[in-house]
Amino acid sequence: MKKQIYFLLFLFILPATLAVHAQPRVLVVYYSQTGNTKAMAEAVARGAKPATVILKTVSEATVADVLAADAIIVGSPVHNANVAPEVQAFINRWPFEGSPLKGKIGAAFVTGGGISAGEELVQVNILHSMLVFGMVVVGGPEWSGAFGASAITAEPPFGSKTVDDRFLKKAEALGKRVAEITARMKR
Repeated sequence: MKKQIYFLLFLFILPATLAVHAQPRVLVVYYSQTGNTKAMAEAVARGAKPATVILKTVSEATVADVLAADAIIVGSPVHNANVAPEVQAFINRWPFEGSPLKGKIGAAFVTGGGISAGEELVQVNILHSMLVFGMVVVGGPEWSGAFGASAITAEPPFGSKTVDDRFLKKAEALGKRVAEITARMKR
């Protein structure tokens, strides 16, 4: 009788436990002044489901969040063709000694005021930082988002009070791609 109980536990509980741990843990972290980068972050997080998604601002995210994540997707507004200082300060807090981020998946998304206002430079700067930490970087699923996802928020025809749906769809696609690749690498 005891052996049968253990066997049943093995058959039903162990697979359920493994399934919970099999879900990739994706940290989506961002800085937003006007709400545009926040809107992109929320779209990235939607796309990353059914992974376990943690959505935080750079001021809320901790080193423990970074270490616990299987994938880290960082978002920044463009500040004079540079990463926002708050985002760079967040990255500067990541632990380097012993390479604890080596092999984690990394990706980037940004918002910029205009076309060619520095959005690709900022994406690449974030990805460069990730590469220095030994992370495996992932771009968007289409050639038009090779470095991740970006949104133009002030230059016509895209300038409005909200992020254009076309950019939100690219952000969702980035989240989905990161979650899928992370799940494959976790197996």
